[in-house]
Amino acid sequence: MRILFSSTPQHGHLLPVFPLARAFRDRGDEVAVITSASFGPLFAAEGITLLPVGPEIPVLLAEAARLAGVDDPTVPDPAVAAELFAGARIDLTADEAVAAAREFGPDLIVAEATDYVGPLVAATLNVPYAKLAFGPLIPAQFTNAFDAVAERRYKARDLTMTAPTWYLDPCPEALQSPDWQAPEGRLPLRPEAHRGAETSDNSATTRATGGPRPKVLLSFGTHFAAPQVLRPIIDALAPKADLVVTLGLTATAADYGDELDHVELVGFTPLTELLDGIDLVVTHGGAGTTLGTLSRGLPLVVVPQGADQFIQAGAVADSRTGVAVMPPASADAVAEAVTEVLDNAAYRTHAQGVAEQISAMPSPREVADQLAAILI
Repeated sequence: MRILFSSTPQHGHLLPVFPLARAFRDRGDEVAVITSASFGPLFAAEGITLLPVGPEIPVLLAEAARLAGVDDPTVPDPAVAAELFAGARIDLTADEAVAAAREFGPDLIVAEATDYVGPLVAATLNVPYAKLAFGPLIPAQFTNAFDAVAERRYKARDLTMTAPTWYLDPCPEALQSPDWQAPEGRLPLRPEAHRGAETSDNSATTRATGGPRPKVLLSFGTHFAAPQVLRPIIDALAPKADLVVTLGLTATAADYGDELDHVELVGFTPLTELLDGIDLVVTHGGAGTTLGTLSRGLPLVVVPQGADQFIQAGAVADSRTGVAVMPPASADAVAEAVTEVLDNAAYRTHAQGVAEQISAMPSPREVADQLAAILI
């Protein structure tokens, strides 16, 4: 079979598609991904074909800001998000994507939750598509705005928006909202902590464990790890725990200041390699980090910075798998939340319960096999 994935060109959107893409690849299917060219090395390492189409995220953000008439497109506003995912991205990517997909000839298109290019390609080529969620269900106030913007682009191309045939859902029951209802065509899909091409999901590091102090991972993902945000938190946590801190994509250790010899600073590293020996994760609440951490039964302190991170923060707080520190979040408030979680074993117990739910969900290979059996 020929399976085409489509994703917004950001790590937080792309990395959650890897487990299912690998599963199709390992079945012997031909797999390709539509996203921007900068991710070429990431897919080359996986032996997965990249169909490079559309601009990078800074260009998309600038166009979304213009379309929405705002100065800051990063604020979590439904109108701005709609212009990013369903407006600017369709305008600047769809034609290239349709041409590339037509040449590839997919039997199935898998689009991540905020990707509107993949569904448009599916409608153009009359190919079934699956929506791949990356966390709890996005609230209707956002998705309705996304759909309204996308629908205008579809009409301009004489296309009709259609619902996905399958909704691939990596969110365990404990993190769903109380009024959640399963979307049509839902297939549970076990989430995994991101791993590199050469590592297994259970890869261990040489990090020491069992020391006298707890070990805390401080990770604000690839795009939110600003030194001016993390350094105060590092200073507030250092007296309480041994720290492993991720630097994001562009920062260096020097950007975080002096006197950090006691902190392990690491560049972009697959999450599965970071979680070994960790007692608690302090995070911005990206869906991949949140679900990957909980898949290992580890509790969290979530400090949302934007985007969908407030959804994950609420889910973590409601499930008692950790504590959410909402803005304006002081470093002292984060430190207090860390103390609360480390001193109360109930958070770890709840996190371990969620890990059991995740473990019971169908694996990516099982989902790939199920979809293939339906399509054949």
